[in-house]
Amino acid sequence: MNHPNVLEVPKTGLAGLTQNWRSDLLSGFLVFLIALPLCLGISMASGFPPSAGIITAIIGGLVVSRFSGSFITINGPAAGLIVVVLDAVQGLGDGDAMAGYRYTLAAIVIASVLQIFMGVFKAGRLGSFFPTSVIHGMLAAIGIIIMTKQIHVVLGVTPDKGSLISTMAQIPHSLMNMNPEIAIIGFTGLAILIIWSLIKNPTLKMIPAPLIVVLVGIAMASYFDLNHEHMYLFLPDAHFLPHHEATVGPKFLVVISENFMSSFYFPDFSKIATLEFWEAVLAIGLVGSLESLLSAMAVDKLDPYKRHSNLDKDLTAVGIGNFLCGLLGGLPMIAEIVRSSANVNNGAKTSWANFFHGMLLLLFVVLFPRLIHSIPLAALAALLVFTGFRLASPKSFAAVMGIGKEQLALFLITIIGVIATDLLVGVALGVIAKFIIHLLRGVKFNNLFKVNFTIKSTTSNAYVVEVWDAVIFSNFLALKNALATLDSNKSVLVLLNNTTLIDHTVMEFFHDFEHNYEAHGGSCEFVGLEGHAPYSEHPLAARKGNGVTY
Repeated sequence: MNHPNVLEVPKTGLAGLTQNWRSDLLSGFLVFLIALPLCLGISMASGFPPSAGIITAIIGGLVVSRFSGSFITINGPAAGLIVVVLDAVQGLGDGDAMAGYRYTLAAIVIASVLQIFMGVFKAGRLGSFFPTSVIHGMLAAIGIIIMTKQIHVVLGVTPDKGSLISTMAQIPHSLMNMNPEIAIIGFTGLAILIIWSLIKNPTLKMIPAPLIVVLVGIAMASYFDLNHEHMYLFLPDAHFLPHHEATVGPKFLVVISENFMSSFYFPDFSKIATLEFWEAVLAIGLVGSLESLLSAMAVDKLDPYKRHSNLDKDLTAVGIGNFLCGLLGGLPMIAEIVRSSANVNNGAKTSWANFFHGMLLLLFVVLFPRLIHSIPLAALAALLVFTGFRLASPKSFAAVMGIGKEQLALFLITIIGVIATDLLVGVALGVIAKFIIHLLRGVKFNNLFKVNFTIKSTTSNAYVVEVWDAVIFSNFLALKNALATLDSNKSVLVLLNNTTLIDHTVMEFFHDFEHNYEAHGGSCEFVGLEGHAPYSEHPLAARKGNGVTY
């Protein structure tokens, strides 16, 4: 059947620029207003100089947009990578911020090469291997870590150095000893973000909340005369200050060079033979690739034209962009979900919106560096605290709990693992826990990584897909790839009568496949699910069947 909401797909390339430049330029401008403060905040929270995030967004816009495999995603630095980048800077630098920064740039270069190879060798479906609840747990843990670190900046207090748990424990002390003027700026920014998230008026929503936070923050910083106050908070990048300022001490405002060309730094590969260097490479490469793929798939669901990104091509493009970022002093980039969502909502048609957002960032940092210097750090920290809260909001916990108890267990195991150890170990613990649950539910060991299915074409207009035994997150990739090759505008019948277990990740995939296939003019029906017993009342909960082994 034909889908009534399929729109005429915009052209791409130069033809797309000619056809859609007005809508793409407007969206690129609005995304630029969101991206500028977020790039600065993410950079400083990652232990990089403020300009690093802008360098990344510029490369993502001007370079990656021209050969990416996506249509309306925005490439740039993301809050989800703050934790791995900061860990790399601190771990590799041994207290020397500049050395840690340059070693991390080298790790980004090597990680980008791995990303390029992954894209070339068709590993773009990597995101399918990880259980949905484990991914959500990783993102929630990242949100908790961001909030823990940035709330002290909002309050104008420097916590004592220590573990993440120690930093959490010092929050009450920071609240009791907050710097009133800085805290007013930070809490005002948070209040604006909360209020703006509740506003429904579409005209007002066109004004980006981060822009309002920054403008109000600049006005308040001027009122409190922060530029001349002898109040020293913290210095995320002391070694990145111009030499004549390095002895003055840390300030409450963004410090950025007036000459953008002096913002470039180059990688140091001298630690390439060490274990901690390769741990950083693996963390940056794996987490960055995973987040980018998941974001690209999420943005595809928002695309009103129902287009599908070429994930392998997109991963290759992001890898090339990260290679340049590592060479020039930028943060690693991903396909970023918040800015991409805004891009969709602002009416972007093609990847030229990403290009325009990068071009406008370049023009701004070249022409108006003094304006960036007037932005208070507390305003940027407020943006990050709010971003962290969205990643780890009570709604996230409630949503996972609604899917099933085992999903909540995986979610919590991953969060605790990430907070207690690091991202890679936390995710690995979540995946191992998922395997244990499947084995306890009767999945055979040789079925963990192999899915059993057949696809037959019964007529010129129909496919019959039969699946048996367990179909779970770790084995359904072959089925997913096979279904992706089916011609559109046909009828697909999926027989699940003989499956023994279908997990939540696969149920989500089946739901999305049905929606996307029908959106492109075909019809899809799943038969046999009525004989399965769901583990919760959620429509996409894991379910146990009475299938027989062939």
